[in-house]
Amino acid sequence: MALRLADYRTPVFVDWCPGCGDFGILTALQMALVDLQLPPSKTAIFSGIGCHAKLPHFVNAYGVHTLHGRTLPFAVGAKLANPDLEVIAVMGDGDGLGIGAGHFVNIGRRNIDMTVLIHDNGVYGLTKGQASPTLKLGLKTKSLPEPNINEGVNPIALALAAGYTFIARSYAYDVHHLKEMMKRGIRHRGLALIMIQQPCPTYNDINTKEWYGGEDRKDPKTGKPVPRLYKLEEAGYDGVVRSQEEESSKRITALTKAQEWGDRIPTGIFYQNELVSTYQERISKRIPNYLQNPPAKQIISDREGIPVTSIRKMLSALQVTG
Repeated sequence: MALRLADYRTPVFVDWCPGCGDFGILTALQMALVDLQLPPSKTAIFSGIGCHAKLPHFVNAYGVHTLHGRTLPFAVGAKLANPDLEVIAVMGDGDGLGIGAGHFVNIGRRNIDMTVLIHDNGVYGLTKGQASPTLKLGLKTKSLPEPNINEGVNPIALALAAGYTFIARSYAYDVHHLKEMMKRGIRHRGLALIMIQQPCPTYNDINTKEWYGGEDRKDPKTGKPVPRLYKLEEAGYDGVVRSQEEESSKRITALTKAQEWGDRIPTGIFYQNELVSTYQERISKRIPNYLQNPPAKQIISDREGIPVTSIRKMLSALQVTG
């Protein structure tokens, strides 16, 4: 029987602030899981600390609410132990690109077949609105006593440099587009990143729904708002790498697009390359039966709890001969 949207919901009360972009992100993820018909028993969602981190509580699948900035190590461990799991790591711009920035970079080198979602609202919403790593230099949101003194991180450019093989951006209030980006990321063979711009109606009074929608600037002829967000696919952009020869040019073009911000903010797929081997494939070359017999499926003890494994072969291999 086909899975329905209700099959991915839990009875836990969703208690984000009214108008929070997290509602759209949750809905888009549940809709993506329905479209892909991913069984809850084969799906695992990991989160860190922040407003975003409650998301696993609201999705009927395996969920792990981890430590601040440590979402990726937990998610990677689960994926390596059980490659059959569909692993989705959910992070905020604060814990994912602040204390967790080292993990964000290093996971790119491995190209593990999993999906990373980053909620980006420019502030630490859970701890009263301090500037997050993505807030631009000189901006002063309502909780800051002075304008932001640090340069903002460019996550898409950083992901390109780190080695992510699928990089996209969407908008929390455009649920249909966000759902499609999530589906493309989950289907991608390799490491996928989806940056999600979202207003924080409580603490970020600059990058608001009205700001993204261009309410502060009107077309002089029509008087209508001029939205800042535009879709790359509608502009004729194609970031998919189809041969090794075009990899370099596609990466450079994606990096150029990643610099756009302010009057024009691109959404959609910046870069996708499935020609790179995944980490699971690399492991399989060293351990031929890895995918058939990964750690999570290995029997290490009998029903009485008595170990059935032996480490003699490993000790023998490590033995130093004189």
